[in-house]
Amino acid sequence: MTDVIRSAEALREKVAGWNRAGALVGVVPTMGALHDGHLSLARAARKQSDRVIVTIFVNPMQFNNPEDLKKYPRDEAHDLALLEADGVDVLFAPGPEEVYPNGFASKVSVSGVSEPMEGAFRPGHFDGVATVVTKLFGMTQAGRAFFGEKDWQQVQVVQRLVRDLNIPTRIIPCATIREEDGLAMSSRNVRLTAAERAIAPALHREMQTAAAAIRGGASADAALGAARKAILAAGFASVEYLDLRDAETLETVTSLDRPARLLAAAMLGEVRLIDNIAV
Repeated sequence: MTDVIRSAEALREKVAGWNRAGALVGVVPTMGALHDGHLSLARAARKQSDRVIVTIFVNPMQFNNPEDLKKYPRDEAHDLALLEADGVDVLFAPGPEEVYPNGFASKVSVSGVSEPMEGAFRPGHFDGVATVVTKLFGMTQAGRAFFGEKDWQQVQVVQRLVRDLNIPTRIIPCATIREEDGLAMSSRNVRLTAAERAIAPALHREMQTAAAAIRGGASADAALGAARKAILAAGFASVEYLDLRDAETLETVTSLDRPARLLAAAMLGEVRLIDNIAV
């Protein structure tokens, strides 16, 4: 049975008991609308922790578009059933007033890795992520936190955050979970129409083609330019970015003399899809 806890005080009491018993606590921060990608994180947490907390909080601070916040899918009852089936110990589902009480006036900002790509197209997004993650780590007192690599830039921001602020939570990145046709699993995928869903795998497919060309010696500019054209030709409305970046610092790279990542964001209808792959 998964306990549902909504207050930080009640969660603190629960975790204190676990700590007294010497249990290692793992946390999976989510915004709900859970799918197999989230559940893979919960399973990883179960393997590497004694107790598992999954948090569900649709964080208003990380949405720069109020309409996107309003449309974000929510189904806590369904999410809870999935978590119970996977043996999660606690679902922590605080309300906005619990996370951001009246008079809340603090913000955590991580410079550098937060600035390009998502940071440029979604101003303030990573301040919201860094602030809520810092709060969730404090509330859960987790020794390990599990994040999906689909949000690669987010993982780098959180890694930098815990290093810089000496937060004693180890970040465990977990591989992106994909549909059979290659589309990265995302809560936003449910908003795709049937026609858009058929087009969506083109993003990952063209990224793979570009990565293979770059590995084969093609210039990054040429490979990425061809991929952008192919993504648009497939039916995407726009390509916000398709960048080859240093895997850790997220600085732009033009050659493969260090670990690199290809990262993309593109609009398909009204849905914004992101993806990344190792190059």
